[in-house]
Amino acid sequence: MQISHYQNILVPVDGSKQAEAALQRATNLALLNDGSIDILNVLSTSQYSYNYGGLIDGDVINSLVEDTTSYLNDLMKKVQAAGLKQVSVHIRFGNPKTIISKEFTSDHHNDLIVMGATGMGKLQQVLEGSVTSFVNRNAICDVMIVKKPVK
Repeated sequence: MQISHYQNILVPVDGSKQAEAALQRATNLALLNDGSIDILNVLSTSQYSYNYGGLIDGDVINSLVEDTTSYLNDLMKKVQAAGLKQVSVHIRFGNPKTIISKEFTSDHHNDLIVMGATGMGKLQQVLEGSVTSFVNRNAICDVMIVKKPVK
């Protein structure tokens, strides 16, 4: 059974349970459609300016990238264990809102973004606004917002 036409699904992840629920939902959709998944983690540059006064050295960046790569590879293995072989992981630096809604999606020709309803803490939402809300309003493709884990 095919659900719509979604073949190339983007799943932005941030370590939250909602993001991992979105990945599970996207995996199910990709399996039904013989599609592929791009798992993306955007390391927000504004987050580091708040936490480190705008200064961050190479060792910290390398550590962040190594930790993120390990996390993404673990997620990729879970998706592959579910039976989906067409899965890629990506790390980008920058503003998650514009990277998810426009830049990455355009570069990789994604036809659907599947993301969790929330991910960041309340304070970060107040400071930066909701990434999910922004993506839902501005994405260049369809967006599915996952509110509950798949059962």
